[in-house]
Amino acid sequence: MKDLIDDNTTDMAMEETLISPRFYTTNYKELDKIDVSRVRSEWDPLVEEMRSDPNKTHFKKTSDWDDFDFENLEPGLRKEFIDFLVSSLTSEFSGCVLYKEMKRQGTNEDVCELFSLMARDEARHAGFINDALREANIAVNLGFLTRKKKYTYFSPKFIYYATYLSEKIGYARYITIYRHLEKNPDSRFHPIFKWFEKWCNDEFRHGEAFALLMRTDPKLTSGINVYWIKFFLVAVYATMYVRDHARPEFHKAIGVDIDWYDDKVLRMTTEISRQVFPIEIDHDNPKWLIGLKRVKRDMLFYAKAKQTKGFIAFLKRIYGASRLGISFVRLYLIPAKKNKVPTTSRLQPSY
Repeated sequence: MKDLIDDNTTDMAMEETLISPRFYTTNYKELDKIDVSRVRSEWDPLVEEMRSDPNKTHFKKTSDWDDFDFENLEPGLRKEFIDFLVSSLTSEFSGCVLYKEMKRQGTNEDVCELFSLMARDEARHAGFINDALREANIAVNLGFLTRKKKYTYFSPKFIYYATYLSEKIGYARYITIYRHLEKNPDSRFHPIFKWFEKWCNDEFRHGEAFALLMRTDPKLTSGINVYWIKFFLVAVYATMYVRDHARPEFHKAIGVDIDWYDDKVLRMTTEISRQVFPIEIDHDNPKWLIGLKRVKRDMLFYAKAKQTKGFIAFLKRIYGASRLGISFVRLYLIPAKKNKVPTTSRLQPSY
């Protein structure tokens, strides 16, 4: 039974849907040419902080790890919580795989050291989540995942935009949950939430690193690339919105309203991203929330159509894909707000 459940959990991590975490590969030779001299004054202190390894002893179960039995959870909550853990693990481990490969292929000392340090952190995060899953007699086969999961190619600049937002939104999600449960400890139904504060500081530092990588070349955040930045802002934000609304029992259990939580997390990410992006999402535009709801509706329709077979299902998939595409374009076309990027980018995780 254990092996069967392990296989099922690994299958969850292997899923390729519009909202599932992906594994990425890129042009490592291009990454190897990065010159950090333009941001050296901020780069060296950040790398030194990461080198000092602030969370070296954090990802270990201590007496604060309360006894927990997954079987005591309601079936709906158990399913959604496991999905939350597996999705988080896959996202963390995808960073580890990407960063480790850069370390393996590169020769640029600055870049290789940075990616090695980030791979170290992400490996700990994924391993810690897997340890939590083992309490339910399940775990993800990380070696199998590395070998068999489909890899998506992104050019380095797309890696910067997507990963920067992933790291910063990860920080915003974890710290929002942590702060909420600090005030409402009765809703902390699993001990892993106690680890979120220091954990998300790793995510914050990683985001700082990608902000500096983007600032090594002004072209990455100007000209036509501003349109790509907006694309990734809209895509990452919409993906989070849809994914969270697929877990109503999980958010109910921790005592947060999903709409309040998503709005807070996305606004926090936008506030942080002003350190490097020349535009920001206009969260106060009433069309923004309407657009997110429309994307969620169409994405769910398309996902349901993909689960069935036959000619009618095929037509539904075409219809669903086109409707989803139109909804995304409408969301993308909502005017962004301009932002004056500061002279220096370094921020501290003070939320």
